[in-house]
Amino acid sequence: MGTREDIVRALLAGAEAGRNGDEPTTCPYPATSLLRTAWIKGYARSRPVDDQGEDDAGT
Repeated sequence: MGTREDIVRALLAGAEAGRNGDEPTTCPYPATSLLRTAWIKGYARSRPVDDQGEDDAGT
């Protein structure tokens, strides 16, 4: 398990990857690491979401 500082770094690195449009598979941490969870959380928060309004559904 990482220290609080390591977790914050992973969160910020994930956010940067999301803003850059990197693939989520670029996460450098192993699946069993708490740092991977932090990285993915940062990634998900910064990734733009496609608008899927009613207009796109053809209604």
